[in-house]
Amino acid sequence: MKHSIWGIASVATLVSACSTTPDTIITTPITARPESMQHARPANGAIFQTTAYRPMFEDRRARLIGDTITIVINEKSSAGKAAGSAESKSGKVSAGVPNLFGILPGFTDRLGASASNSVDFQDKGSVTSSNNFISTLSVTVTDVLPNGNLVVGGEKQIALDKSAEFIRFSGVIDPANIAAGNIVSSTQVADAKIEYRTNNHVDKAEVVSALARFFLSVMPL
Repeated sequence: MKHSIWGIASVATLVSACSTTPDTIITTPITARPESMQHARPANGAIFQTTAYRPMFEDRRARLIGDTITIVINEKSSAGKAAGSAESKSGKVSAGVPNLFGILPGFTDRLGASASNSVDFQDKGSVTSSNNFISTLSVTVTDVLPNGNLVVGGEKQIALDKSAEFIRFSGVIDPANIAAGNIVSSTQVADAKIEYRTNNHVDKAEVVSALARFFLSVMPL
């Protein structure tokens, strides 16, 4: 009975651990605070103030750490593979007893043997996969590279009833690919890492089932 209690407690502990945030493939930061602004100098009475100056035709594209960019995720991938092989082999063997000097011709004519074999082998296989991921996510510029490219990262969490969905994104963006409204397609992001994870109860049920089979195999209740 004691072993059974320990087994159930172990299962409960592992299941509770599974309810945390899912693992991620994103290795870079997913957010960053903007750099601190310089303290404004006292107004000198002039109309033009350096600290409050904003060019009339300034490009509002994201270009600094902390700026946000909207990523339109539209990933489609498909792959197929087919392979086949065929092999055949056949053989034949025959043997007979020669008639020496005409002795017992009727008997030796009946002494003979023959054999044949044939082998045919065919193997075929095919694999096809297709994926489609469509979503929209706002990310934050976490770093600006020396060549001006922007390192971005972001996460979106959606809680549905008793489970949560996690959409994470990271990559490097060329500012020239930023469209109006600070929008960039995921197909124009270098080193893109896109993931969709969830911590719903389906994952927990699978873990419980596997752990239950393990504990029941060594400590039957």
